[in-house]
This record gives sequence, structure tokens and C-alpha cells, in this order.
Amino acid sequence: MVAITTSAENRVLLHNISWQTFKIMLAEMGSDRNSRLAYDNGTVEIMTPQMPHENSNRLIEVFVGVLCEELDWEIRRAGSLTLTRDDLQRGAEPDSSYYIQNEALVRDKENIDLATDPPPDLVLEVEYSRSAIDKLRLYAAMGVPEFWRYNGSVLRVYTLASGQYSEVETSPTFTPVSVKEIPQFIQEAKKNGEIATTRAFRAWVQQKISARD
Repeated sequence: MVAITTSAENRVLLHNISWQTFKIMLAEMGSDRNSRLAYDNGTVEIMTPQMPHENSNRLIEVFVGVLCEELDWEIRRAGSLTLTRDDLQRGAEPDSSYYIQNEALVRDKENIDLATDPPPDLVLEVEYSRSAIDKLRLYAAMGVPEFWRYNGSVLRVYTLASGQYSEVETSPTFTPVSVKEIPQFIQEAKKNGEIATTRAFRAWVQQKISARD
């Protein structure tokens, strides 16, 4: 076991864990927890978020909601949905996940089964300390179309093509708006408060959309 602790998150790594054991861990730990698990190639990572990590995650979730509202799109927030693929023997619980393009396909579903349901259209990982598991490879294998990674200062956007992620400057989901500017609003929230910053973010999004039209 290897433990990594920062002010933003705690990570515990377990090696030589079988897929079957990982599935048992998920079942026994249940869903009433704030830790998030990931599995790939025999390694389990258990990440427990601290205040900076979770605050960034929640703010980005608010901003994604504002973006969808202003673009008049429906959204299904899936949070840290447990994503597992038995055929791949890979699993993850992202910080946040969203159905946008495929929202109608899962709108009334209480459970998501990736054997028959689409993966989230957008997945976010907040990583103040880098995960030991290659999340790019993991989510690419699951077919997640768009992946965001925020490290506390920079938001990186990746899109899936031919089974691999490439970093891009513009989110294909939110093309009119430069989502890479979201970190400045996270910093502003620390000075001005979250409600005031959300209003400022909404006004900024409206301006960007109007400029496009």
C-alpha cells in the first residue's frame, strides 16, 4: 500500500488486486462515502477529496450547469457515477460526469450499465496531485467523448478520436465559450463569493454566445 497526502486530496494505492476483488470492494464500501475508486491493470486507487479539491469540483459543476442553461440544452448530472466495464476490467468514479448529448437516453434511468448504456458525454477529474492511474487511457477505453482535467490552476480539455485523447483548445460541447478560462472564475470565487461569481460567469457566457450570434 502506498499513501499520498496533500492539502487537496489523499490517495491510497493498492497493487496486485484482481478485478473480482475490486468489484467486491465497491460492493462492500457502498455508495455512502466521499472517497472515489479507480481500477486499472491490477492497481486500485482510493482518492479522498479535501476542501480545495471538492470546492473546485462543485464550482465547475455549477459552471457546466450554467453553460447548458444558457445554451438551452438539457443535462443529466451523474456526479461520481461508478463506471465499470467487465470486458475491459477497468473502473472509475470521476469527480463529476454529465450526460448532455445523450441526456435523453438516460433521463429516466436509475442505474447506468455501460454494457448497454452510453458512457457520460463529459467527465471531469480534479487532480491537484496526479493520479497514479492513467485516466486518459482509462476513459478512452470506456469511450467517454470528452474529458476535462483540472489541476488547481489549469483546465485541460481532451477529446476522443480513434480510441485516443488529444488535447484541444476548444471544448466541442461548448464551442462558443472558452471553457479553459473557467479557472479564473474559481479564483474569483475565493475573493467575491460563489453566488456573485456565478452571476459574473453567467454574464460572461451570455456575452460569448451573443458575440457568436
